[in-house]
Amino acid sequence: MEIQMTHRTRTFFSLTALLLICLLVGTRAAAADRPNIVLILSDDQGFTDYGFMGHPAIQTPNLDKLASQSALFRRGYVPTALCRPSLMTLATGLYAHEHLVTGNDPAASDENKAHEKADKKPAKELMISNIDRCASLPRLLSEAGYLTHQSGKWWEGSYQRGGFTEGMTRGYPEKGGRHGDDGLKIGREGMQPVFDFIDKAVEQDKPFFVWYAPLMPHDPHTPPKGLLDKYAALTPSIHVAKYNAMCEWFDQTCGQLLDRLEAKGLSDNTLVIYVCDNGWVQNPANNGYAERSKRSPYEMGTRTPILYRWPGKIKPTDRPELTSSIDFYPTVLAAAGLPVPEGRAGLNLLPYLTEGKAIERDTLFGESFAHDVADVKNPEASLLFRWVIKGDMKLLLTYNGRVGRMVYPPKDFAPQLYDLNADPFETKNLAQEKPGMVKELTALLDDWYMTKTAKHSEQPTP
Repeated sequence: MEIQMTHRTRTFFSLTALLLICLLVGTRAAAADRPNIVLILSDDQGFTDYGFMGHPAIQTPNLDKLASQSALFRRGYVPTALCRPSLMTLATGLYAHEHLVTGNDPAASDENKAHEKADKKPAKELMISNIDRCASLPRLLSEAGYLTHQSGKWWEGSYQRGGFTEGMTRGYPEKGGRHGDDGLKIGREGMQPVFDFIDKAVEQDKPFFVWYAPLMPHDPHTPPKGLLDKYAALTPSIHVAKYNAMCEWFDQTCGQLLDRLEAKGLSDNTLVIYVCDNGWVQNPANNGYAERSKRSPYEMGTRTPILYRWPGKIKPTDRPELTSSIDFYPTVLAAAGLPVPEGRAGLNLLPYLTEGKAIERDTLFGESFAHDVADVKNPEASLLFRWVIKGDMKLLLTYNGRVGRMVYPPKDFAPQLYDLNADPFETKNLAQEKPGMVKELTALLDDWYMTKTAKHSEQPTP
C-alpha cells in the first residue's frame, strides 16, 4: 500500500509539473504575441515642422525615417489643442468634455471655490481625480501584465496614480509638480531612465509600454549651441532659429530611442506611435506662439502628423484618410489583445492598418476651451469653440466660455466655414456662400455633442 501511494504521489506531482510547464510556456507565448508599445509625443510643434512634411529648413532625419516605415497620416488631429486635455485624451480615449480636464489649470472662480468647500478638496485635486474614474490606458495595460513607464509631461498627479508601474513624475501633491517634475528632464538630460526601463522589461521577459513625452520642442527653447548656430544661419530671427533647432534636438532623442529598440532586437515586435499634443507657430514679436496655433481650433493648432509603425504587421504607406489622437486608445488596446471600455468614440485602426483597408470614416470632431477651467465640473463654462471636419470642409462654432482670453476673438459669433483643400490655412470664410453646408455640418456637430454629453452623465468607471 505504501508503494502504491508513493507511485500515485509521484504521478500526481509529475502531472502537476507538466501542467505548470504548459501554463508557463503558454503564458510566455501569449506575452510574445503581445507587442511592446512606444508612444512618442512631441510638445508644441507645428504640423508643417518636419522634413517629411516638407519644411524648407527644419531637419528631422529620424522621424523622416520612422515616417517611411509607418502608416503615415498627414491629416491627423487632436480634439483639443492644449497640453493637458490633449494628453488626457490619449490616456483615457475620451473627449475633454467627457474626461473634464478641459484646460491646464483650475481658475480661482466662484464655482471652483464652491466645489472646494463642498468636497473639502482643492480644485487642482478635483481635476486630477478624473484620472481615477476614467480607466486609463496605462492602468489597463499594467493590469494585463505589461510593464509601463512614464517620462516627460504628465499632469495627473504621480505616475502611479495614472496607472503606470514605473515612471519619473511624482507629481501633485507628493512633489507639487504642475505638469511633471523629474519627468521633464527626459530628452533634454539624456534618455537613460527610458533605456533602463526597457532593459528591465527585456530581462523580465515582459511586454512594455513607454510614454515618452519630453518637454520638447516646448519652451524654454534652449537647444545645443551647434544646432542653434546651424539654424541661426538660416533665419534672421533668433527666436525662430531657437524653435527650429529644438525641433531637430527632439528628433535626435527620437533617434536614440528607436536605435535602442533596434539594438535590443525589439523593433519587429514593437508598435511605435508618434503624435504631437498640439500645434505651434513661433511668434518672433513676443517670443511666444501665434494666435492661430496652440490653444486654437485652427489647423496650426489641432493638426498633427500621426504615425503607426509595426514591422511585418503594418505596411508602410501614405494614408490619405482623416484620423485623430482619440483613436490611439482603442488601437493600442486592440494591439494588446484587450477589450475597449464602453463609451469610447475612437476608432480601432488596427484592422485598417494591418489589412490595408480604407477607413470609411470621413468626419472628425473637436473642441477648444479656455486655458483656465472656470468650473471643474461643468465644461461648458469654459467652452470657446466646437469644430467638425467632413472631408475637406471644416466648420467652427464659437461660444462665450469664461476665464482666459480668447486668443483669436472673432468680430462676432458667426459660423466659420473653410475648404481645407483649397484653403489649408483657413483664410477665407465661406459660411455666407455655403449656408447649406453650414446647416449640414452644424447638425453633425450638434448630434455628436449632444450624444457625447448625454453619455458623459453616465460617468466612465475604472
